[in-house]
Amino acid sequence: MPRPIAVSYLQSAARHHAHRHALPVPRWLIHFGIFGVFVVSAIDASLIPLPVPGSTDLLVLLLAAQHNTLWLLVLAAAAGSITGGYLTWSAGKKGGEAALERYVPKRFLNPLVNWVKRHGVVSICIASILPPPIPLMPFLLAAGALGVERNGFLWSFALTRTLRYTLVAWVGATYGRIVMRLWSRYLSGWSTIILWAFIGLLVAGILFGIWKYRHDQRSSRVPVQAS
Repeated sequence: MPRPIAVSYLQSAARHHAHRHALPVPRWLIHFGIFGVFVVSAIDASLIPLPVPGSTDLLVLLLAAQHNTLWLLVLAAAAGSITGGYLTWSAGKKGGEAALERYVPKRFLNPLVNWVKRHGVVSICIASILPPPIPLMPFLLAAGALGVERNGFLWSFALTRTLRYTLVAWVGATYGRIVMRLWSRYLSGWSTIILWAFIGLLVAGILFGIWKYRHDQRSSRVPVQAS
């Protein structure tokens, strides 16, 4: 085999080998990008419930596995979470304990109130680190409703969320090849279906959250009639 042909053959074989062993990326995930991580993390910490617990962690993990710029992923996730968390804290401060009664199930209300009253900022730090499916929103709402000071809340929440997403990004970058192999083996053929299911659930959750918020606001304005 002449040398130029041999070289061309080897290069083609190398490309084919690389293609076969490349880790297939769910292409729709790339379209979320940094901005998508910010939006999802903001919603995740807001009064609007996400249908998939840990959605932000999942996005950061998979994007970090593709060796995206890790500090930007962490910054976007933390900034979005701080934005959504501050809005939730503000809603709690404005609505007081009545807001807790509207958004927190009754069986969790008393333990939550007692925990936040007793531990204050520490309760926010713990809730910010705990993995899903532990809900974050009730703790943020309670922090505002029960008088956790704004600056202490923001600093503690920002530090713990940044720490959390730094850890998630590190796990994605370090063990991402394993994650992608699992995705390739079991889920790569379902990526389009998963995308639209996720988007559909996300939109439904946002619309339901908006409807519930407006419904609760209207209900709170209706005067109680004397019997």
